[in-house]
Amino acid sequence: MTAVDTRAAAHLMEGSEAIATAAVAAGCRFFAGYPMTPFTEVLENFAKQLPPVGGVCINAESELEAVGMAWGALSTGSRAATGSTGQGLSLMQESFSEITLAELPLVIFNMARGGQDYFQSTRGGGHGDYRHMVLAPMDIAEAAELTQLAFFLADKWRNPVLVYGDYLTAHTQQSVSIEPIDFGPVPDKPWAVNGELNGTGNSRIVSPLGFAKTGHESVGIERHLRRMQAKFAAIEKAEVRVETGYVDDAETIIVAFGTPAKFVRYVVAQLRAEGEKVGFVRPITLWPYPYETIAQVSEGARSVGVFELCGGQMIEDVRLGVLGRAPVVGIGGISTDGSGFGVGPLLDVDIIRERILAIHRGGAQAELPPLPDNERG
Repeated sequence: MTAVDTRAAAHLMEGSEAIATAAVAAGCRFFAGYPMTPFTEVLENFAKQLPPVGGVCINAESELEAVGMAWGALSTGSRAATGSTGQGLSLMQESFSEITLAELPLVIFNMARGGQDYFQSTRGGGHGDYRHMVLAPMDIAEAAELTQLAFFLADKWRNPVLVYGDYLTAHTQQSVSIEPIDFGPVPDKPWAVNGELNGTGNSRIVSPLGFAKTGHESVGIERHLRRMQAKFAAIEKAEVRVETGYVDDAETIIVAFGTPAKFVRYVVAQLRAEGEKVGFVRPITLWPYPYETIAQVSEGARSVGVFELCGGQMIEDVRLGVLGRAPVVGIGGISTDGSGFGVGPLLDVDIIRERILAIHRGGAQAELPPLPDNERG
């Protein structure tokens, strides 16, 4: 069987292909998912790319089976992943919480329908005290890089990592070059249930409850959960990633993540060139969230605007960071196409510009231009 050489010159690549290529370059050898637009092409590209490198891709019967299959592959020590849209990930939430508490390094791809999965991605819908790291790329090139980072962080911390994309991430094209990235060493996997101890009476078990088989130390539920909280606190200190621009003297700060943030960054650069004191903050990790950065840049600001393609979800984290230092106002909103996939008229630099200038010149109480309506019929 001939291996695929992932080291290639830059060429035009759809986001779905780039994500699968980057995952294979990172050593992912198992993927399971269920087709659901705009995630379907991610699954299809894994199906093309994993078999030539000795990997396995399964089109599961449903999202429930897909996450269960990924759990099994992870338990053996393999790098494995799953994914869907937010709707499909809703069905996986119970397993996500159990997988996290079992400390399995799952990578999850959410090709979201719009920007309305922030709460789901950062808070989760499962049970217990658990957190996922969440990476939010702004374009295909960054999605490829953050995909490889996701597998590294998952192994480093024995904790799931979710890559938050959307329709544009999955379906637009960009010239990218994907080569394996060395982020440094990762811990060994002495916990892996790989069959090497079968018949010894000392075999391993992967459990979300802190229990172990005879011959291994069982810490118990309470100690296990306390240790998990200590790990989450360490992740919050070590893994915050954020981009800022023009914030030193900005009177208005705009916060945005993911694909919309690239539009915001472009508009802010234009306004700066025209002499407007506007800056931006782009959280790259949605958890851990860059609260300290938000606090610092809001100190001298007159207002903080939050641009997101939903009724208002990340704005809650922005308010927690600002803590009253400046008024926080949402300048985005629900804007989608007829299919609900999230590419609506609000995602337009001229409209974003109008809404930024409205609060920059009129303050947090300024009346925003009306949301453009894309409904027909």
